[in-house]
Amino acid sequence: MTVHTYSIPMTTRFRGITVREGMLFETRLPDGSTGSGAWSPFFDYDAPTSAPWLACAGEAAKGAWPAPVRDRVPVNVTVPAVGPERAHEIVRASGCRTAKVKVADPGQAIADDLARVEAVRDALGPAGRLRVDVNGLWDVDDAIVNIGLLDRAAGGLEYVEQPVATVEDLALVRRRSVAPIAADESIRRAADPYRVRDLAAADVAVLKVQPLGGVHACLRIAEEIGLPVVVSSALETSIGIAAGVALAAALPELPYACGLATVALLTGDVAAEPLLPVDGCLPVTRPVVDPAGLDRVRASAERAAYWEQRLVETAAQL
Repeated sequence: MTVHTYSIPMTTRFRGITVREGMLFETRLPDGSTGSGAWSPFFDYDAPTSAPWLACAGEAAKGAWPAPVRDRVPVNVTVPAVGPERAHEIVRASGCRTAKVKVADPGQAIADDLARVEAVRDALGPAGRLRVDVNGLWDVDDAIVNIGLLDRAAGGLEYVEQPVATVEDLALVRRRSVAPIAADESIRRAADPYRVRDLAAADVAVLKVQPLGGVHACLRIAEEIGLPVVVSSALETSIGIAAGVALAAALPELPYACGLATVALLTGDVAAEPLLPVDGCLPVTRPVVDPAGLDRVRASAERAAYWEQRLVETAAQL
């Protein structure tokens, strides 16, 4: 197995992140081709939390993905917490008919979120679908008020992703919300992802392949959780995004656009043909690592040593 460490600046600060780092693993498969997987847990994740991410990378590097039932995956454009003019530009340039707008960014007010959402609605047109992502940053009362305001600004929200932090509060919000509720952190960072189902806390399940341990693990959750599924990314390179695409391609039903069009949030990539949307869709394919592209984003010796130590600590959890 060959291991590479990369460090790629973001085009825009996103959830406080300005640089995305991780490791790529390349293996020789029995048919002579090369398998590749990505491991990119966030900086503040400890070894136990990072272990499912590593399991996903191993599964991908072995080429052990299920057969697809579709050859294209519809995706949303992701709009960071930028000003309304920039938000409008991002949506218009994307070619996507669904947009996910980040709201509740620290240091911003609900007025900033409303202006961003209104700009995105204008860019999408009345037929486009608009969803917002809160990342669990509201309390219950603020969530109810803010969802109502944002729903009006959007001309109707497709759903609100993780408006509050806990699954218990998520259930409370869902019972009072004017818009459907999606669960992300309440699934991927929970000891029991099925409490979302048991508490009737969400209308939609957001599944992220790396945090949940791989494509097959996510397929099991999708089958058992009893909710429509949206597959989303964890700010990965095309090698990491390919695992999410493999999951979305294998799901029996895919009623929503997926949050997998995030390679554009990076200033570089490691794939010969980056996974970027065309007409609002990503192709179901396995990208190949581009040596020249990898050289451009290769991490420094200091950062590589940091990731090698994290790898040793995390591998001990498997």
